[in-house]
Amino acid sequence: MTTPTMDKMLKAYVDAAAIERMKCGRPEKGTVKNTKQGVKRFVRWMNERRLKNGYDYKDLEDGFPLVSVVKPALIHKYLADLLKGGTRPITAMTYIYQLRQLFSRWVRPYYEDHGWKVPMFPSFGKKPMAPRYSRPSREMLGKVKEWYRSMPIDQLWFVTTMMLEFAMRNGDIMRLGRRNFVEREGRVYLNYTPNKTVHSSARTVKWPVHPEIWNKIQTLMEGDQLPTLDDDIFIRLNQKMRDMGFNGPKGAYELRKICVDHVYQKFGAEMAVSISGDDIKTITYYYADPAQPNIGDIRVTDLI
Repeated sequence: MTTPTMDKMLKAYVDAAAIERMKCGRPEKGTVKNTKQGVKRFVRWMNERRLKNGYDYKDLEDGFPLVSVVKPALIHKYLADLLKGGTRPITAMTYIYQLRQLFSRWVRPYYEDHGWKVPMFPSFGKKPMAPRYSRPSREMLGKVKEWYRSMPIDQLWFVTTMMLEFAMRNGDIMRLGRRNFVEREGRVYLNYTPNKTVHSSARTVKWPVHPEIWNKIQTLMEGDQLPTLDDDIFIRLNQKMRDMGFNGPKGAYELRKICVDHVYQKFGAEMAVSISGDDIKTITYYYADPAQPNIGDIRVTDLI
């Protein structure tokens, strides 16, 4: 067994990811892209550190670092330098997690096929939790509601509806087919497994489609096929959301959050899990503030 350089290991990872994606749809291209960025960022930092401070790593081959250099002390130093350089803690940990993808369990058999000995990624603690969801102001929610109700029935309306009414993610919408709308006992249900959680919870979403919404969707269908979406549809939607005051990089995604948040507040965590496909821990952490329950004046004895 030999020890590969990190650049050879990255190339093998990219090739293996393409094979796995054909078999099971994972990892997504975005994940691979982030992994490549994370590895290149780390190697660049190593080389800059070596030149600046005169470090001479012994684990080199043709000027490239062997993967054996990835040890706890070096990861901790990398993290410390990121923070000293002004990187936010949650962003710095994201960079670490991007690098760790190179050491994922699913790719190890491919490394073994190359005859490589790859160490386990060092343990370095848990990634900081993202802040809780901050509900938009009534004014911003009012703008969304007014805009949505006035939309013509077109591609943009379809995408907006799937996010705002059904809490779908961008990629899942692009993968939707007529097969995902199941008719049963006179009702139509949206039935799909979110791609993000297909290898974790693998929870299937089965959510009723309001007859009015289904009728409108049918007007957009081409025969028995859902409308074909333009590549720039989410760019247009992101821009529209920014026009209404949602300033994040993924304005369209705020529609999904609005949906999950309102289902959670109105019907509770289990219903929010049902419509989103997310784990209940994610729902209760991200959308709930246990110190601020959304209830009026009640007496527990009235519930008995």
